[in-house]
Amino acid sequence: MNQSARTTMLFAAIFGGIAVVIGAFGAHGLKPLLNDYQILIFEKGVQYQFYHSFALGLTALMQNMLDDARRLNIARWLFTAGIICFSGSLYLLACRDLLPMSVAWAGPITPLGGLGFIGGWGLLAMSAARRG
Repeated sequence: MNQSARTTMLFAAIFGGIAVVIGAFGAHGLKPLLNDYQILIFEKGVQYQFYHSFALGLTALMQNMLDDARRLNIARWLFTAGIICFSGSLYLLACRDLLPMSVAWAGPITPLGGLGFIGGWGLLAMSAARRG
């Protein structure tokens, strides 16, 4: 496996592991403290973090198979930024009542993470089409 693919697979494994920890923390530690809507928002963050951990794994496989380093490296960073911005902002917004500071600023960050996800998938599609 080439170095870019190894790095991307490392990102996939780290974000996947963190999703398990955050999901368990939400289910067992936060559930009694949050209302149903907040739990739903928190779970949506975990769900999208998992999906895009798998997207990073797919990116790593493509980096190893295809000679499209530039697009696929950008896809890695877009998925990473998407996980941090989209899922991270949902975690903060779901827990806003438990935090000692305002996290209202996180609301506008969520769609930026979504754009990162969309861009990452678009680059994967372009890389695959270029070889097909």
